[in-house]
Amino acid sequence: MELNKEEKAMASGELGEAVKWAINHQIKVGNFFDAKNFVSVSNVHMMIDPESVGIDGVLFLENLVGMGAKVKIPMITDPRGVDLNYYTPLGQTEEMANIERRTIKACTSMGILMTNTCVNYQTIMAPIFGEHVAYGDTGVVIYSNSVCGARSNYEGGPSALAAGLTGRTPRYGLHLEEKRIPTKKFLVKFKPEELTDWGLLGALIGKISGSYWEVPIIEGINHNPKSDELKHFGASMASYGSIPLFHMIGTTPEAKNYSSKFLNRLDDHIITLDDIISLKSQFGKKGDKIDVVVFAAPQLSIFEMQKVAELCIDKSFKVPVIICTSPQVYSDASRMKLIDQIEKTGAKVLEGTCFYNQYAREIGLANGWKRLMSNSAKIVNILGGYGYEPSLSSMENCIASAVAGEIV
Repeated sequence: MELNKEEKAMASGELGEAVKWAINHQIKVGNFFDAKNFVSVSNVHMMIDPESVGIDGVLFLENLVGMGAKVKIPMITDPRGVDLNYYTPLGQTEEMANIERRTIKACTSMGILMTNTCVNYQTIMAPIFGEHVAYGDTGVVIYSNSVCGARSNYEGGPSALAAGLTGRTPRYGLHLEEKRIPTKKFLVKFKPEELTDWGLLGALIGKISGSYWEVPIIEGINHNPKSDELKHFGASMASYGSIPLFHMIGTTPEAKNYSSKFLNRLDDHIITLDDIISLKSQFGKKGDKIDVVVFAAPQLSIFEMQKVAELCIDKSFKVPVIICTSPQVYSDASRMKLIDQIEKTGAKVLEGTCFYNQYAREIGLANGWKRLMSNSAKIVNILGGYGYEPSLSSMENCIASAVAGEIV
């Protein structure tokens, strides 16, 4: 890779051992992807939940702190793995909580802002068109690239941390205009009506695309989707297909760059309501017993929290109901009495966590939960690998099923 004077100083250790580790890690990543040089990034978002970090990761972070590591640019975090105000009732252990505490201490010592959210584009500061950033969470990356028009690859935890310490990332992948050009075209022949429909649509596009380097462009959406709809759509697409960018004609900012003549060169992949029904049928059927209902992945917006609260009025649940939201939304929802309204039913709102990255397997074993229900197509895709038998339905039907103890 071509290095400028400052980057050479970083690599030689003139700016400290922590920065030396960071830039040399990034050089290895850049060389692997044939990056010619670095691009400056304005901010960083890092996945660093304790389940992924483990004790070895904590020791690594603490070692960097001992080297005097300090982030150079604003840096924020993905959801935590433990809500330290409520973890033993879930079956999480003190060991898990201590890994979390040590991770938080190390991160804050480096100047990292513990925002603990996977919806920073809805809560903190959405990136703007053309802005180069270094983000890790898949839902964050696909929304920021597609809806906002920012530029980011999926950054692994160490790579995101390195970007925070150096203020740059290798210039490859979606930092390059030529990698943002559509490669597959999808024609949607049904109207998504609810968040679950959007998640299923994203899942189908992700499954068909099936590669990080594919860029879908979507036709046939004849109304303007809302932020929560695009959030579930993108998060699911990323989960099922590792896709970090899509274009949607009439909605996303880069879609207008592609003429009909260009798009006509791409084969149509048609998605119908029957395709949606077929995929949904793989996740539970009416009458199936359920053990727990979870609203998470992505964390809920304030609008979603309001809807859950309204659906909870005068309800009594036969199974546990868990809702995960960001600290920013939690604060607002608490002030607006939405959390009180939800928790009157016995449901629980977790702050700054997300169910699938908070030791979901261990929580399931501790509580005897196996048959989980959600309105998130992303989470049912993930939790099948954690020993659960997931079911998928609308938010309204999830609440009704929690009342009945079975899918209604």
